[in-house]
Amino acid sequence: MAKNSAPVPNDAPSEGTVLNGTPAGKGRATPSRAEREAARKRPLVPDTKEAKARARADLAAQREKARLGMAAGDPRYLPARDQGAQRKFARDWVDAGWHLGEAVMPAMVLVILATFLPIAALQYYAFVGLWIFILFVIGDMVITSVSVKRAVKKKFGADKMEKGLGWYAAMRTVQMRFLRLPKPQVKRGQKPA
Repeated sequence: MAKNSAPVPNDAPSEGTVLNGTPAGKGRATPSRAEREAARKRPLVPDTKEAKARARADLAAQREKARLGMAAGDPRYLPARDQGAQRKFARDWVDAGWHLGEAVMPAMVLVILATFLPIAALQYYAFVGLWIFILFVIGDMVITSVSVKRAVKKKFGADKMEKGLGWYAAMRTVQMRFLRLPKPQVKRGQKPA
């Protein structure tokens, strides 16, 4: 049985014919069934070595970008505990001053070295001196906490003060300046704005 189709006029351009500088039809040969199937074929399991290496490289690049952003104090990369204007103010307040807590780690190293010496009196006094020094560090932490809270109340208002701000500032005093994250944004002696 013949198909019902409109008759094609004799003067219609055939496929591949050029009319007025433009090709008539699609301009290429119809791909065979084998060619279409080959183009559609993909492996069931992707090349895992290449995909994993690419994913690892992307993740490493993102981590490095986040690390640099956090060190610079970029708010987009800061963890939740470091975000906010009051936290930044507290960081700047701590970074502007000198604190005894910065010397805790070096003092502990000196005490450990003193324990290797065979002089019992030196070992004893080194431990006693360390404990006395730690008491002074705790006092400095308390003073810093109170002064940061007072400065934040003065600048931002007493009703808007975040919880845990004093502890946040006190714990920053114990870290050595070059190890603090986010990195200090003010010089020593320069009061925060």
